[in-house]
Amino acid sequence: MDTKRLKPVKEGKVREVYDAGDSMIIVATDRISAFDHILKNKITKKGAVLTKMSEFWFDFTKDIVPNHMMSIDTEDMPEFFRTEEFDGNSMKCQKLAMLPIECIVRGYITGSGWESYQKDGTVCGIRLPEGLKESDRLPEPIYTPTTKAELGLHDEHITFEESIDILEEIYPGKGAEYAGKIKDCTLALYKKCAEYALSKGIIIADTKFEFGLDTEGNVVLGDEMLTPDSSRFWPLDSYEPGKSQPSFDKQFVRDWLKANPDSDYMLPDEIVEKTIGKYKEAYALLTGTQFA
Repeated sequence: MDTKRLKPVKEGKVREVYDAGDSMIIVATDRISAFDHILKNKITKKGAVLTKMSEFWFDFTKDIVPNHMMSIDTEDMPEFFRTEEFDGNSMKCQKLAMLPIECIVRGYITGSGWESYQKDGTVCGIRLPEGLKESDRLPEPIYTPTTKAELGLHDEHITFEESIDILEEIYPGKGAEYAGKIKDCTLALYKKCAEYALSKGIIIADTKFEFGLDTEGNVVLGDEMLTPDSSRFWPLDSYEPGKSQPSFDKQFVRDWLKANPDSDYMLPDEIVEKTIGKYKEAYALLTGTQFA
C-alpha cells in the first residue's frame, strides 16, 4: 500500500474514512454541518474534541456491545497519518460492513420531535402521553430509526418494522435479528450513558448510533459516539421544561443560523469561538479532564 498517496474512500459532512489495509482510519475534521449543509468555516480543534469524546464513550460502554475502536495514537497508524494534520483527530478502527440504519434514541421531547408532537401527539409514529411540554423528559426513551442518506440527501424516518424489512433485503433470514439487536443496544447504550452524564451535570436529550457487522456477522458499534455532533447535550443546572434549552452541542449553531437566514452558512468568529468553547466544556464535564 502506497501510504504517500492515500485518499479518503468515503467523505462525509464531517468525517473522512481511509482504507489502511487491515483497518480503517476515521478522521474527524474541523468541518461542521447543520440543516444538511457543510458550513463555510471550520471550528478549530473540533475534530480532536470529537475523537477524544468518542474514545471516552467507547471505553465506557464496551461491556454492552463491542465497538470498532482500536487506537487514536497515530504511531499505531500508517506513516501517512503521522503528521500534525491528523494528530488527535484520527481513530484506527476495525473494518465493518455498516448497516444502513441511523439508530436514533430520544429521552426528551425537542427539535423535530416536539414539532411533530404539537401536530398530532406522536413522534415518528409513536404516540406519546398528552400534556407534554417542550423539553420534557419522556416516560421512557423511544427508538426512532431513520435511513442513512447519501451526502446532500435527507434521512427518512422509518418504523422499527421497516428497519427489519431493509435489513432483511440485505441479509435474508437475519433482518429481524439484526434490527432487534441494534434497537436493544441503542436503548441500553443511551440509558447507561444518559444516567452517567446526568451525574456530571449534562442531560443527553437525544443521540444517534451506527452499527456494523464484523467478519463473523457480529453486531459492532461504529462511527462516532455521543459527541456534540451526534447528540443534544443540555446543562442540567439550567434545565427548565416548557421552552428550548441552552446546549453544549451544535444546536447552538443551528439556532444562530435560524436567526440569521441570510448568513449563507458562514459563521462569525464569535460564534466559532463560542461553539468550540461549548464542546470543550462538555468534554471536561463528562471526562473530568480539561481538553489539552
